[in-house]
Formats: sequence, structure tokens, C-alpha cells
Amino acid sequence: MIGKLIDVPRRAVAGLGAALVLACAVLLAAMTDSTMQPLPASAPSGEFSAARARTHLERFATEPRPIGGAAAERARNYLVAQLRAAGLDVEVQRAVGANASTGLASFGLVRNIVATRRGDDPTGTVLIAAHYDSAAMGPGVSDDAAAVAAMLETVRALGDTPLRNDLVLLMSDGEEDGVLGAQAFVREHPLGRAGGVLLNWEARGVSGPSLLFETSRDSAGLVEAYASAAPRPRGDSTMAALYRLLPNNTDFTPLTAAGFQGLNFAYIERSSHYHTAGDSLANLDAGSLQHHGATMLALTGALGAADLPALRTDHDATYFRLFGVLITYPDALVWPLAGLAVAAVAGLAVVARRRRLLSVPRLVVAAVSGLVPLVVSALLAQGLWELLVAWRPAYDGMGGLLHRPDAFRAAVVAQSALAVLAWYLLLRRRLGPAALAVGGLAWPAALGVLCAALAPGASFVFAVPVLFCALGGLVALLVGRPLAAAAALTLGAVPAAMLLSGLARVVLDGMGLALGGAAALVTALLALLLLPLAELPLREPGRSTGRRYGRGAPVRGLRPALMVLIVPVLIAAGLADDRFDARNPGRTHLAYVMDAGTRTASWVSADPQPPAWTRRYVTARDTTALPPGYARGTTLWTGPAPTMDRPAEPRLTVLRRDGETIELRVSAGRAARSLTLRIERPITEATAVTAGAAPVTVRVAGARANTWPGEVRFRGLPDAGARITLRVQGADKVRITAIAETDGLAAVPGFVPRPPELVPATREDGELIAITRTYVV
Repeated sequence: MIGKLIDVPRRAVAGLGAALVLACAVLLAAMTDSTMQPLPASAPSGEFSAARARTHLERFATEPRPIGGAAAERARNYLVAQLRAAGLDVEVQRAVGANASTGLASFGLVRNIVATRRGDDPTGTVLIAAHYDSAAMGPGVSDDAAAVAAMLETVRALGDTPLRNDLVLLMSDGEEDGVLGAQAFVREHPLGRAGGVLLNWEARGVSGPSLLFETSRDSAGLVEAYASAAPRPRGDSTMAALYRLLPNNTDFTPLTAAGFQGLNFAYIERSSHYHTAGDSLANLDAGSLQHHGATMLALTGALGAADLPALRTDHDATYFRLFGVLITYPDALVWPLAGLAVAAVAGLAVVARRRRLLSVPRLVVAAVSGLVPLVVSALLAQGLWELLVAWRPAYDGMGGLLHRPDAFRAAVVAQSALAVLAWYLLLRRRLGPAALAVGGLAWPAALGVLCAALAPGASFVFAVPVLFCALGGLVALLVGRPLAAAAALTLGAVPAAMLLSGLARVVLDGMGLALGGAAALVTALLALLLLPLAELPLREPGRSTGRRYGRGAPVRGLRPALMVLIVPVLIAAGLADDRFDARNPGRTHLAYVMDAGTRTASWVSADPQPPAWTRRYVTARDTTALPPGYARGTTLWTGPAPTMDRPAEPRLTVLRRDGETIELRVSAGRAARSLTLRIERPITEATAVTAGAAPVTVRVAGARANTWPGEVRFRGLPDAGARITLRVQGADKVRITAIAETDGLAAVPGFVPRPPELVPATREDGELIAITRTYVV
């Protein structure tokens, strides 16, 4: 019982035809996932224009805007003036935002911009949210100034169009330091506690379509509204389902936790510029800005006129694009669809068994062994990343998000395809092609069931391809005519090619090559689904063979040994193409650290292998000269540095000590923007109080790794300082190192700026002048 599902007279032609159809399907999927054509400033006044929105970016997004900095104040003044000129009621909420993670309490004095436009007959509130602060390393044009500019252009385009519902624009502060502004908004502002419908806008790259990548729970009504209102809806529920399982968050997280129902959007391509100086106007894709804004305008109009309570549902929706159409269905259909996929595979196995193309034992072995190429594919992809980092250590600091990764991505795909091919060729004569083809459907079918249980929104990406592939196989077996059978197999594989290739692209865009194993796994699953088509150009096992394709094409004609060479060729091409230059710079970490008590100063870098420019400052892996508690990690490079005259110096005064409770008065000096406290013992609670803002308390669990276990950060610390109350575990005496942090290194004597092919790394303690003083409490 060893046979092919179908055989055709012109095998090479059939195989080539199937390959062309699938290539067209993949190309169609990529084309229909594109952005929008940007509209010029001369576009009709009622339409969103990327060119008009860009004018705002030129006014407020040309420099970094970290929380508490002068650039953030300049941007805030501009935005407030524009919103007031548009006729909205505007206020600036001043509050202390707070967040906690393992061993760390983060605070920040935020200034949120809250603009309102009252509706004619409101059924609720539509809240549009984006953050106007940026990471300290770059101007944050995409993350997230583009969305803020889109808000201004949306308000302009709306003009006097009547809206039924109240419209609130939240331009939050401090998102980059732990969603501090959004947290303060929901904690203290009346509108933050009122609930409503939320549209949040983000970016993780500088180009690509605006994707709906996250939804709140029970959001089926909102997804339907998006599908009907958005001019070019993009994204699918796989992203939303998987994002819920990750520790990442945006302003969307505290806002939906406070009761808002919402949708979260972002574009994620060319993510190598994320949180760097490369997130600039020069790199912004105008089509991405247009897509962001056109979607924002359409949804604002639709939701502004809707009966918002009617959009509330008690279930989620699955949504995805196929053949350019956004398909949606309620989560009640997730389990039936996953079950249908399993039933279709079982039906295909029964028919193939009755046709004596496979046996049950061989089918079981084929299905179980199918795990091998999946695991091997993931391991090869992770091994490829380790190889690239070993060859080019600068890649490590980029987190897998490379400037020109196409050749490396192709290598990941090739490795996965070769892993499946090797497994297939090794077992083809022993188990039979039909057993391998049907058994290969088992793992994606099982993943469809697993996702139905754990991440329902992601089940479709496996269940739908398996269902169509299995149905295509059944039709092929039942129709009897070879050409019709080949067409059925090919058409059944089209949804798999479109959906899984799209998922692999999104995974690579969002996670990068450092987690390339995830994309490799998706690619290997696609290869398993396409095994019946791989059989088209091949003879039945054991038949006589020739040396050419067409009649009697042998399995060995595939020359798998030669095909393996494509991987090193792609790697070499990638290394030759992806070189650092002024347009696509590398990253390096550097900080200046001075102990105000001992008057000793050091340069510090966390680069695994510092580039030549950085090595002029750091010379050895010796951290003994660093202040107590400053060093984080064991791979720091250091070098002697000149001392600074009269730098911004931290001050810490003990106001009260009562057992484990320590109350402190802290300040950082006029030039410093932020203060960090490293504490020798773990902390369990921290409270921050500043003049004119309500006190905020956070509970802290765990300990910081590879440094002192407790840490408190206060971003945007006012000149007058703050009062910090800590609960510290154990010990009568506790050392606390206070670190006053000033952005930039230009004030350090003798500092030579970076060459254009280098930008500051994204590590939060880089590109800082850090002046420390250690206290014993």
C-alpha cells in the first residue's frame, strides 16, 4: 500500500503549472496587503492627506521628545495650539504616571493632552489615542508622531461634519517609559473612567500597511464596524490572539483594562529603525501615514455616528483577508471549523486507504514523524541567527531587526523547505507519498484544534488551509480525470499559500530573525500542506527512472544535495548586501558615568563587540571603577573618562525610617531629566509624591537581574524633586545609589560625535550622562 494520491501524464508541466499558480497566490496576497497611495496637499478637504499631515510632523517631530524634556514641551505647545484652532476644548492633564515590573517601580511626571468635541446626541464616547512622546534615541516620527499628526489631519478633515457621539482625542505622554500617561489618564481623569470605544494607534517600523493587530475582549461588533467602514482593512485575528499571550503592551492595555472597548493599529515594516534615530521623516513611508489616517478618519466618522451600545457583543470575531476580502465570523464557529478540518483529513485518509494508496500503520508513522522537520526547521533558523551574530556581532544589538534582511529571510524559507524535503525523500519509498501527504496534514490540523482551545482567533490560519487542502485531495481522488484532479489539488492549496505565507511575513516583520524559528515553523507547516503538489512531477515509488524530468522523472533528479547550496549562497548574499552605512546605520551603546563622591568617571558600553568608534572610549571589561550598584550585567566594557565640572548631581535626603519603610526627598539637578535609584535590597512597594500631583503607589514583586535587586525610576523629575517612600526587605542598613541622568554626551569634555554609520543603541541607559552618589540609610 504505497502510492501517490494522483498521477498525471505530463508530470513536469503539471508541477510547473501548480508552482506558478501558488506563486501567483503568494504574490496576490502580498499585493493586497499593501499600503495606500498617499494623497497630496491639494486633495479634497474632506479627505485625509498624508502630505498635509506631514506638514505637522515637520513642525513638532524633528527631534527626540522623551518625557520631561524641552522638546516634548515644544511639541505639546504646538499640538495644543492646533487643537484649539480646530475648535476643540483642550486641557493638559498633569499627573504622576506609575508602573511596576520585576524589581522595578517606574514613575513619570506626565502631561497628557486631552481634547474633546461634544456630540449632538451622544450614545457614548469615541476615544482616539496616540502618544506624542518618543524614545530618547530618536525623533519617533512613526512611533508615534505619525498617528498624532493623523489626529490633527482627521480633525481638520471632519470640519463641521456633525457627530452623534462625543469625540475625545488623547495625546498621551510617557508611553515609552511604561505607558505612564495612559495609566495616569485612567486613574485620575474623569474621561478615563467613563469608558467608550477606543481607537489606539502605534508603530513598530517606518512603513507597511496599518494593521489591526489587537482587539479588546468581546469585540466582534467593533471588528464588523471596522470591516465595513475602513477603506482598506488590514491585519487578522492571529495577531490579536498571539499578542494577548505576549508581555508587550501599549497605551491600549491600561485603557482597555479601565473599561474601554477598542481596536489597536500599527504598521511594522522596516522595523530596524524602531526606537532609533532612523525613525525620522526621511524614512517615513507616506503610504503608511495615509493608511493610518484614512482608516482613522473613516472609523471616526462611522463610530461617531453609530449607536455605540449596539456594538457591544459577548464574543470575539475571527477576521482575516483572503483574495483581497476581509472575512469575519463569530468565535462560535471556531470549533466547528477546526473540527471540519480534522474530519476532512480523516475523510481523505479513509478514501486513500480504500484506494490502497496507504496503510494505517504507515499513515501513523508519517504523521508522527512529521514533527521532525518542524523542529529541525525551527532549530536551523535559530542556528542561522546565532551564526550571523557570531560573524557580525553588531547584529546582536539590533534584536534580529536588520536593515536589509531579505536574503536571510529567503535562507530561513529555504532551510525549512529543505528540512521538509529531506524528511520526505528519506521516507517516501518506505511509507509512500500518499501516507506522507495525508500525514503531513495532521500537524496543522492539530494546531487548528490547539489554537481553538488556547487562542481562538488564530485557529483559522491552520484550520482553513487544512480544510481546503484536504477537500482538494478528496476531490482529486474522486473525480478520476488527471487534469481535473491536479487542478483540485492546486486550487485546494491556494488558501494555504496565501494565509501561511502572509503569517510568515508578519512574524518576520514583527519578531525579526532573532526569533526566526517561529517563521521557519510556519514555513515548514506550509511545506507539509503542499506535499501533494510536490508529487505531481514525480513517478510512483519503485517505477523505472530516467535522467530528465517529464517522462520517468526520477526522485534523484531533484538533486537535493545541490539544492542545499542555496542556503550558504543566500547567507553570503545577505552579508554582502546588509552592510551598515549612513542610511542604514549600526548601533552602539555608550554612556558616561561619574561618581560624584569619589570624582571618578568612566565610559561604559554594553556592546558585545564595540565598533571602532566606541573602542576609543572603552578598553576593558573591568567594572570595578563603576559606582556601587550601577553595573547591570557581566559583559560591560569600560574605560577611563574625564571628570566634569559642576554636573547635575543627585540629592537624597532621608526624611523618615520606620522599620522597612524609608521616606526620601530626591532631586536630580536642573540639567538632569530623570533620576534612578538602585537599592541594595529588594523593594515591595514604592510611592511617589510631587507638588501639584496626587501621590501614586505601586506594588513591586521580584528582583532586578544582574544588578542590585531594587530599582526606582522617575522620568521627567521636576526641578523641585519628589518625595519617594519605599518598603525595603530586611537589613538595618541599606545602600542606595542615586543616578541623575542627562540626555546626550556632547557636554563631556573631549567627546567626539559618532560617525554617520552609527546611531545610539536602544538600551535605556545609553546616550546618557549619569552622575551618581551612594548613600547609606
